[in-house]
Amino acid sequence: MSQILIRHKVNSYAEWKKAFDNFAGFRKSSGEKSYRIFHQADNPNDLTLIFEWESQSSAETFLASEELKSAMQEAGVAEAPNVQFLVNIGEGSF
Repeated sequence: MSQILIRHKVNSYAEWKKAFDNFAGFRKSSGEKSYRIFHQADNPNDLTLIFEWESQSSAETFLASEELKSAMQEAGVAEAPNVQFLVNIGEGSF
């Protein structure tokens, strides 16, 4: 499994979320296993997303797809995303 962190700003979270939900089938068929969405405490349009993907390779293919580029434009993504591939090196809870 691969973890991907993506950060970007959107014009309207509500509009972006509708488009994000409508794109779920393509994301799943491309290898997405789960996601979490966060926003900055003082700005609901400044998003941080954490995805679990079946592999880094399938995530890279998805991220380079024309389908994603088109969907992001239609969803009102206001700037190029900052994408980071993460490796889990520890977990814990109290």
